[in-house]
Amino acid sequence: MSSPATQAAAPSSSPSRTSRLALCALAVLSLIWGYNWVVMKQVIQYVDPFDFSAIRTVLGAATLFLVLVVLRKPMTLVAARQVMLLGVLQTAAFTALIQWALVAGGAGKTAVLVYTMPFWVIPMAWWALGERVRGLQWGAIAIAGLGLVLILEPWAAGGSAFSNLLAVGGGLTWAASAVVAKRMRLAREFDLLALTAWQMLFGALALCIVALVLPSRPIDPTPYFFAALAFNAVFATGLAWLLWLYILQHLSTGMAGLSALGIPMIGVLAGWIELGERPSAAEFAGMLLIGGALAMISLWSLWNARRANGGR
Repeated sequence: MSSPATQAAAPSSSPSRTSRLALCALAVLSLIWGYNWVVMKQVIQYVDPFDFSAIRTVLGAATLFLVLVVLRKPMTLVAARQVMLLGVLQTAAFTALIQWALVAGGAGKTAVLVYTMPFWVIPMAWWALGERVRGLQWGAIAIAGLGLVLILEPWAAGGSAFSNLLAVGGGLTWAASAVVAKRMRLAREFDLLALTAWQMLFGALALCIVALVLPSRPIDPTPYFFAALAFNAVFATGLAWLLWLYILQHLSTGMAGLSALGIPMIGVLAGWIELGERPSAAEFAGMLLIGGALAMISLWSLWNARRANGGR
């Protein structure tokens, strides 16, 4: 799955056909990225997680550069060092951690733990960018923290504890990459699609080095393996990023942020239906708390955006 850490948005206009189309795009995007957790979980039966991470990001980067060519957009590399750092965090470390977490962890549970990212980014942005925590954000962080404890269940010596930590680490890495991206955008202007393509290329190269250095089992070239690669490269990267750009162009950042609610919930539902991953009572309660906290964060952002635009 590709992370939206490098997002930039334009304020939405009054409700219109374009806005409705953007909402439809948001629903399709949530389905693609939500279901991809099941795809990433199942494909590791046929390939080492680091090998798959390397291959999918190489294909993803190639897809994004192809999109740049088709759209005739500039491919200029700006601020190479910062883009390389972003690629190592957002593509290499994030992708490797979540794929590794899926080896022993369930698709739905891993998705929810990774999507705790908004709560890690709030204190990071306070420290690195001077963005103070205000209002409902404090309550959302507290609720999410309780939900995280219920999902991790530290009182139960479960075999997936390491997987849980990897998933949380993925959320932390994603949050760090979001702060890096924000600092980059404050310093200069970037074309979002070109930035995403370049950082993914650098991250893919880092993953290729890791995959080559670490021992791995041979790839089992089954139809599902190739289908999973195609889904990740074409749909979860190429099409999904085009949808995301369209959403950000026609909806406010707060409204677009509501997509974070649907993705892990779809991952949980798909894992339950397709893989039989039924959450325990504590895990289900934790997921509900984290979902509610994410809703509070998104609605808070949406309300602030409308207030800044004079209530429109």
